[in-house]
Order: sequence, then structure tokens, then C-alpha cells
Amino acid sequence: MVGYWPTLEFMASTIQALPTEVVYLITAGEVIDSLASVVRELVENSLDAGATRIVVSIWPQLWRVRVADNGCGMNLDDLQQAAAAHSTSKIHSSADLWKITSLGFRGEALHSLTTLADLEIFSRQGGEKAGWQVVYGNGGEVVQVEATAIAPGTVITVANLFANCPARRQGLPPTAQQMKAVQGIIQQIALCHPHVTYQIWQNDREWFTICPAATVGQLLPQLLPQVRQADLQEVKLELPQRQNSALMLVIGLPDRCHRHRPDWVRVAINGRMVKSPELEQTILSAFHRTLPRDRYPVCFLHLAISPDQINWNRNPAKTEIYLNEISYWQEQITQAINQALRISESNIKESVHTTRVSKLLKAAEEKGSYNLNSKNANCDTQYYLKAVAQVSNTYIVAEHSGGIWLVEQHIAHERVLYEQLCDNWQLVPVEPPIILYQLSPGQVSQLQRIGLDIEPFGEQLWAIRNLPGMLQQREDSAEAILELSWGGDLQTAQVAVACRSAIRNGTPMQLPEMQKLLDDWQRTRNPRTCPHGRPIYLSLEEPALARFFRRNWVIGKSHGI
Repeated sequence: MVGYWPTLEFMASTIQALPTEVVYLITAGEVIDSLASVVRELVENSLDAGATRIVVSIWPQLWRVRVADNGCGMNLDDLQQAAAAHSTSKIHSSADLWKITSLGFRGEALHSLTTLADLEIFSRQGGEKAGWQVVYGNGGEVVQVEATAIAPGTVITVANLFANCPARRQGLPPTAQQMKAVQGIIQQIALCHPHVTYQIWQNDREWFTICPAATVGQLLPQLLPQVRQADLQEVKLELPQRQNSALMLVIGLPDRCHRHRPDWVRVAINGRMVKSPELEQTILSAFHRTLPRDRYPVCFLHLAISPDQINWNRNPAKTEIYLNEISYWQEQITQAINQALRISESNIKESVHTTRVSKLLKAAEEKGSYNLNSKNANCDTQYYLKAVAQVSNTYIVAEHSGGIWLVEQHIAHERVLYEQLCDNWQLVPVEPPIILYQLSPGQVSQLQRIGLDIEPFGEQLWAIRNLPGMLQQREDSAEAILELSWGGDLQTAQVAVACRSAIRNGTPMQLPEMQKLLDDWQRTRNPRTCPHGRPIYLSLEEPALARFFRRNWVIGKSHGI
């Protein structure tokens, strides 16, 4: 038989062991594939060395990277072994692969760099009087050693990257795109290690700096300038049922910030950003029906997990993992997000007013013909809302110890009803049946899909013999069912029923009715937005009101004279 495929004998005769230098190039290509990967590996080594200040300098046109840190440094013996194949101080046996606590552990990065570039290291340990300069040749062999004056820490310079692989350079994206990838790597690392100062230089000019912060919530506005710390909510949970485990979560409050793309749904485990589709989907599901259509949350999740529950040996770049008991972590994440979204005494800090409040006060000040430049004040508020008035038969004015809130009555009630429907979707019989006219086959299928009992009742007539309990007493129940027939899943139907059943704007309410609505709304799981993602309340805090009305002015010693 004549064909394209060679014979087995021919294939067997061509199989041979690869030369060592080719093996090293293949391995190096898995670890170092871009300027960004060089930066990632070197910065992770700096963090493992305990650095609190890291300076990264990049000359992209020269294919050159330098990383300097104030970490513990290396002695001469370590420097002479640092770039040897599979050399590392992080693990010593195969058992250590199942209890990894460091960022760099494979012992491949520096050796890989020597096969792809020129490598030079300056380093000095804190207790030593002088440091050392070591230059490495291809394969990690030491070719030059000199004593040198250097501050404690390490400076690593990688030059002529991919000089021996011109095709690798040609296959990489344009310089601007590569530098964007470098910026993304630094930001990811900073989120996982916010206590460190990161200073980044490009072509001998300062590019950007990330200042240290006590928490990720304080650091994140440096990375997303349009997000303020007051727009974020942080949750930290110790998990005593899992040894050495904890959960740290920072979310953008859905009534204040969200994104066009899911580009800020980030997951980190034990100090390293990872890709975890299962956990990312858990986050997105937890925000379901809290954001506007086609909008995505701002969320950073950092899990501290016992090393024996993680397998990092899934990808050479260490960006993907195998995680034991993933369903347990999905449950913990959902609970943490629900806790962060609630309004309660323990987590409400509304004193730093939102952008919407700032604009409202600014507009009021402009109408008052004077301007005020003031900084945000901080104060704690207590969780209790007391209905005091209704404005335009639309907004409930609620008082609490820290100021006043304006609550939009229709969407607050919509949130209450939606969660009740989700918890107890009940279809009740209706007699006589509701008759609808000229339904398409698609509309009939849709009503059947959400559980309604529908049957022909004559030519172009259909009888509906049950309906959602909330619609039972409504005069417009036929119109509501017709609306449900136009598509969507069960949750979409629940939103539609809640919206139609909620109290309408323009409806007068008595104080007891307003108070009950406020109480019910405060008990919902996601009180910040309605199921369509619209904000429910506007907070006007006492410090902001005091500044606006100039209560800090002292005009006279008595009676304001």
C-alpha cells in the first residue's frame, strides 16, 4: 500500500536521543517565553528572598531586563550553583513537591536564562562586608567571579534575550503589547504581595510605581484609578476546619463599580495568581442578578491553602493548578461574597461618600453660588434605618445615626420580592382560567418551561390554569403572563414577576408601610442593587452634610453673629 505515512521501520530508524543543549532549549522555552516571563521569574525570586522593595528596569529594544531587590542576598557558594540545571534552594526531594510554600521552586528559571541570554548576578548577604559579581556562560557555567561593593540584596541582569533564537523574537508581539504584558504581571504580583514597593523603569525612565499598602483594598485603587477604596468591600475569613487555610476577598460593590469585561475577576492561591475557571465561574455566579446586563464584577480572591492540598505540576508557568476538594472552596467563596454584599453593622462604612453623592453635593454647591473643596471624612455608622418621610411618592427618606439615606421604593421592593420568589417559587391554581389570544408555539413552550399549566381553549385561544402566587390578586395578571411568554429562563421570569408586583413609583406610602419595606429590604442577601443591577439607595452622611452647610464655620461667639 502506497501512502503518505512512512513505514514503521523507517520511523524507528529515525528516533534518536536529543543532544543535551537541545533538551535545555526546549525546557527553557517552556519556562521563558517572553520579556514578561523573565520579569515574573526574577520578581518571584526576589519575593522568596524576603524583598520589600523591587526595582525592575527594562530595555525592550535591547532585549534586556534588570531586577534589583533588598532581599537576603546570596553568598558565593550559592551564586556558583544558582544557574546550574535544576538547582534550587526551595525543594530538596520529590516529597517537597507536595508541600510547596515558595514562589520559585523548579530550579529552572536562571538556568533557562543562561541558555537563552547573557546572565549576570550581583549579590551580597546582610552580614557580609562585600558582595560578589558572577557572570554565567551557556548552560549555567560560571565564567567570571569578582568581589564587588554592593548594598545588601541582589541585582540580576538578563541581556540579549533570545539572541540565539531569532525566530523566537520574531514570533513575539510588538513591543507595546509586550510591555503591557509586563505591566499586567507586575500588577498581578502586587495584588498578591501588597506590602512591597514596586518601581518599574523603561529605557532609563521611570514608568510606574506601585506603593505598598496594608491591604489589597488599599492597593487596588492604584491599579484601577476609577475605583476608590470606598467602592470596595474586604472580607477575611479564617477557616479553622482546614488547617493553615484562610480566605481573603476584595469586591467592588455592585452599586458603585463594575466592568464591561470579566478582566478583573482574579484568583490567587498562596501568593501566586492562577487560572481557575471553576472558581472564576463561582464568583460570577455569586454576582448574578446584582449587576446591570453585560456587566461584570471587580473581584480579587486570595486563598491560603495547605500546600498538600495543591498540585502545582500542571503547567510550567505555574499559572494553573489542581486543587483538592474544590467544591468546598466554591461554597466558602459564595458565602464570603454574600457576606460582603450585605449591609450590616459589621461591614457598612458609608462615611466616604460615593461618586454619585459627590456629584450631588457638587451640583447643590454650585446652585448655592459657593464652592467647597474638602476631603472625605471617616466615621462609623450604625445599622438601623428609620423611615421619616417620602419624597415625590418615590423615595423613602431614612434616618440613621450617621446621616440619611434615600431609598428608591420600587426597586427596593423589587429586590425583596425577587429573593422571596427565588426562595419560594410557588404556582397557584386560578379559577376561572386566564384566557390568552394568539400565542405563538414559542410562547406556549416558554410558559410550559417555567411551569405554567397551559392548554388550548378554542381557535387561537389558550387557557392558563395556574400562575405565580404574587400575580394571583393583580388585575393585570393576564398582561404579566403575556410578558413572561416572551422568553428567558426561570430566573428571568422571577425578575419579571418581582418587577411587576413591586410597589410603583408615584404610590403614596404611610410611615408604617415605609418602615416595613426598609426592614424587609435590609434583610435581603444583596441589598445594594435590584435584580437588574440598578443602585437602590443613596447615602448622604453627616460629615458631608456638615461640610455642605458650613457647620464648621465660627462666625461669632454666640447666635452665629
